[in-house]
Amino acid sequence: MDSSSRTQDAVWAGLENGGSKGTTATKEVVRPGRTAHTMSSSSLRRKSELQLINKVQCGLLKNILTNLQEVFLGTKLAVLFPAIPLAIAAHQYNFGREWVFALSLLALTPLAERVSFITEQIACYTGPTVGGLLNATCGNATELIIAILALSQNKVALVKYSLLGSILSNLLLVLGTSLFCGGLANLNKEQKYDRKQADVNCFLLLLGLLCHILPLLFNYSAKSVQDVSNSTLILSRVSSIVMLVAYFAYLVFQLWTHRQFFEAQEDSDDDAETSEEVPVIGFWSGFAWLVGMTAVIALLSEYVVATIETASVSWGVSVSFISIILLPIVGNAAEHAGAVIFAFKNKLDISLGVALGSATQISMFLVPLCVVVAWIMGIEMDLNFNTIETGCLALSIIVTAFTLQDGTSHYMKGLVLLLCYVVMGACFIVLRTPSS
Repeated sequence: MDSSSRTQDAVWAGLENGGSKGTTATKEVVRPGRTAHTMSSSSLRRKSELQLINKVQCGLLKNILTNLQEVFLGTKLAVLFPAIPLAIAAHQYNFGREWVFALSLLALTPLAERVSFITEQIACYTGPTVGGLLNATCGNATELIIAILALSQNKVALVKYSLLGSILSNLLLVLGTSLFCGGLANLNKEQKYDRKQADVNCFLLLLGLLCHILPLLFNYSAKSVQDVSNSTLILSRVSSIVMLVAYFAYLVFQLWTHRQFFEAQEDSDDDAETSEEVPVIGFWSGFAWLVGMTAVIALLSEYVVATIETASVSWGVSVSFISIILLPIVGNAAEHAGAVIFAFKNKLDISLGVALGSATQISMFLVPLCVVVAWIMGIEMDLNFNTIETGCLALSIIVTAFTLQDGTSHYMKGLVLLLCYVVMGACFIVLRTPSS
């Protein structure tokens, strides 16, 4: 796209925000700091060809067509968008419930990537701090929506499984794949990364692990079942409040006091490209798209929650396996692929930021938030994830912390993490527990 086209797109984006054509050209657009999450998501985007749209004379029509093209065709995952109407049709016309589950899960993949794109577009107008908060809030919107909908149906076990699976997936599968592929692609180079960001995330993950282990220990120390239930629930709610306080302190640390630890390092080619980048979607259009896509994600998530037991029976695998292994892999495929792509480019700081940042957000924000929301809804949800699940979580965090302790990487580290994930996946295949 030439410079005149970029300027024209910026003018139309500004017009949408209430300015006139004469004043919009001089409107300052603030570009937020490039975090690992936004860098990872951008790796799956592609530039839209707007030559035909630029020939449209009507400004409103041109703006609408630009929005549609940027949102639906501006991603390499555009081929998956037809799964959205197919999932809705399968539900409306009573196709097999396992088909509704599969199509809904597949449709969530491009939506999660597009939510990341839209939040980054909005952040261009709000500044780096508000943009960072928006990315932190919407970074795991799919997991949060699925958890809230499952809680509304009193499926506490499903909530625990899905959140645990997202943490394990980020720590072992995403990070392991990134280190393994990055090591193979850079055999003749020593891969290094900044340990400061990894250390902060590991400390928070260990704090979250403590809050999970203590309720589990009550099962072995209390004298009666009633004592166990009451003590575990009270401790879990107090621990959840502590975890939320720690997470908000982490946001202050990340977005204000030590922002330099978390901003992705870009090379000179990336700097040349991003310095010319302007938002392609206006503020209010971005907000409308964000609301609309959140509503679609909520609808598809409702299908997933309602049909997961049927899919488990039809496919002959446990609900725990689908929730802990399958849901995180498919739901976050776009973000995971971006982390691996940057590992190939020897940019491990970005890959680590995606994997550890997402795991920290789920462990320290989504899990305690669900406990508090369940408390408000009158549902008894605690932080006791049972022995096997908590053991897997503890080993995943410990192995990850040891893997990242020296600031260097090679493919063997990634292979060990992947093998740990395979073993845990085999465990949950044979683990048969109640689904609710």
